[in-house]
Amino acid sequence: FQSIALARINLQDDTFRITTRTDINDLLESIQYDGLLTPPLLIKKNSTFIIVSGFRRIAACRKLDWNEITARILKPDIDALDCLRLAIAENALQRSLNLIETSRCLQKLSLFISNSRYLAESASSLGLPDNPSIIDKIKSLCLLPRPIQISILADTISLAMAKELESLEADCAIAFTRLFDQLKIGLNKQKEIVTLVKEIARREDLSTQEVIEDKHFIEIMTHRDLDRGQKSRQLRTYLRQRRYPRIAAEEKNFEIHRKNLNLGNDIKLIPPRDFEATTYGLNFTFTNLEHLKTLQTR
Repeated sequence: FQSIALARINLQDDTFRITTRTDINDLLESIQYDGLLTPPLLIKKNSTFIIVSGFRRIAACRKLDWNEITARILKPDIDALDCLRLAIAENALQRSLNLIETSRCLQKLSLFISNSRYLAESASSLGLPDNPSIIDKIKSLCLLPRPIQISILADTISLAMAKELESLEADCAIAFTRLFDQLKIGLNKQKEIVTLVKEIARREDLSTQEVIEDKHFIEIMTHRDLDRGQKSRQLRTYLRQRRYPRIAAEEKNFEIHRKNLNLGNDIKLIPPRDFEATTYGLNFTFTNLEHLKTLQTR
């Protein structure tokens, strides 16, 4: 344990940063009245100190205008992997790690351990996922653009959708993320929109970004009189019509014929999905047997 001037601590070096939290309001009052109960963990590098654990605690002390703090100092010859393991352990002991923090742990460990079996063993000893396939899915999440990471933490973007967006160009992936943040739709509808946009882009020899920036696309998303649900429905309908113009034309033609039958609201003629079969449905909505007989006659 040593007293270290805060000015000598390098706040820019994120080598061992695990936490995704940057807010310090919850620490300010505690540290101000009770002091620094758990000293940060530092390692000396040249004339400065690098933070191994305690980024938020040190930020709070600086906010309180402290000049120095008591810290635990590691031996300068300690292995970097051992430092990382200490950083992970200290964070994991305090709370459950979120998905991005877990990804950071695995990504940083993989820089030292290339063998997938050894990586899984090291992760397991630290309470991290130890399944190699899960590790491969998670470890690159922390490399995604910041807006996507924020949406993952907010549960707007699932792991499955994050992996889908990972295959796209950064600008396009961010555009989809902002779209889903606005619409607040589930995974299946997110996948539907992404798939339709990608297929339209291939079909019309455009980039996915050009499809998203289409005038009609933007008009739906910026319409002031539509709520999120209406925007979602209209957007998916527009994309589907653009992706399958012949099916959309046949649906419109079918609706004209169905309307001309004058069936009323209590009889519905239901076509096969995308007209890919010849089996139709007929739905009666009735309140009693007399009503049903009337519908049969009609």
